[in-house]
Amino acid sequence: MPTPSRSPASAGLHITIEDPSWHRLVPGACRIVRRAAGIAGGGAIIVLASDATVKQLNARHRGRNKPTNVLTFEPAFATLPGEIIIASGVVAREAVREGKRAADHLAHLVIHGMLHLAGHDHHEAGPARRMEMAESRLLGRLRRPNPWKPGIGKSGGGKRA
Repeated sequence: MPTPSRSPASAGLHITIEDPSWHRLVPGACRIVRRAAGIAGGGAIIVLASDATVKQLNARHRGRNKPTNVLTFEPAFATLPGEIIIASGVVAREAVREGKRAADHLAHLVIHGMLHLAGHDHHEAGPARRMEMAESRLLGRLRRPNPWKPGIGKSGGGKRA
């Protein structure tokens, strides 16, 4: 059952936990999402979803029949918030593979999605580097590790997600 959450400190932010496995994967996930979204700009609809949901959306909107860690959708109208959908299983697997905490990875992906909604992109080297620097700066303000710095995490991760 989805768990909607709203915070007066983050007006325009709507969080839904569509996949109950998020409760085990990242205890306090809504708090982490609120803080990360707030530091990165605030308003969005953020859905903590299952791999199956993200796979379906990825196939429908991007032609890729597999789950991905995060999908970002621009708002249909200027008065509506954008949407960020994050896949639980992909996040869990990437966190283990990269030797990082799932909570830190979640914060990073929320910031990543918020930056996309603000117009950032990573399809070319220059803009990708600027986006990585913005992610690092915002994660630092949250006291979360820099995902682009070699040697982070338990196993010396730092690989690109």
